[in-house]
This record gives sequence, C-alpha cells and structure tokens, in this order.
Amino acid sequence: MTRLYPTHSVILWMALALLASPLALAHHGWAWATDEEFEISGEITEVRLGNPHGELTIDVDGEDWVIEVGQPWRNERVGLTRDMLAPGTMITVHGHRSAREGERLVKAERVVIDGKDYNLYPDRAS
Repeated sequence: MTRLYPTHSVILWMALALLASPLALAHHGWAWATDEEFEISGEITEVRLGNPHGELTIDVDGEDWVIEVGQPWRNERVGLTRDMLAPGTMITVHGHRSAREGERLVKAERVVIDGKDYNLYPDRAS
C-alpha cells in the first residue's frame, strides 16, 4: 500500500491550485473579452441576478445575447435595481464582447436605461 506523506499532500494541493487558478481568472477577469468597445441595444427577456455577477438575456433583432452585469453590490452602488432590469425593459449596453467567435456574450461596463447612464466600472473608459 502506498503511503502519502504530509509533504506530498501539500505539494499535490498546491499543484491542483496552480492548475485551477487560470480557469477562475479567465472567467472572472476580462481575459475572455475583446479589447474593443462594443455597444448593443435590445429588450431584456431573462434576468438572473446574484453572485458572482448578474446576467441578462436581451433580444437583439431576434437573437439572444447574454449580458454580464455587475455583482449585486456593484449594481446597487450605481443605482441599478431588480425592477429596472426586469423583462420588457429596453437597455443599451456598452462594454466588451466575447473574443470567442460566434459567442453572443458581453461584459457590461455601462448600461443605459430610459436615457440614464449606470456606470458599473467608473475606473474603466467606456
């Protein structure tokens, strides 16, 4: 029977953590998105708010686009409420689209509802 010593366990866990960390960063950072500014407008059809970030589905000329909005605290900080992000609401999104060809996914930096700007990431130019 093979015996696993404490130092082997530590090394194994460290190796697993190093392997998993790029996956987490790739999704929760901006690495998956293009550098170019992108603007899209449509009607909200589905809403999922919560951690790690909210998601809206909007209808744009018959195509569904997924929009990542901020974490609950970020949305609240800029004044975005669940009622404002309800299905049927028209929204314009400024941000960055997925770098993956054909994927209809946008990371929102700023949204416009009823002519009012909600800047989710004021430290980023959008």
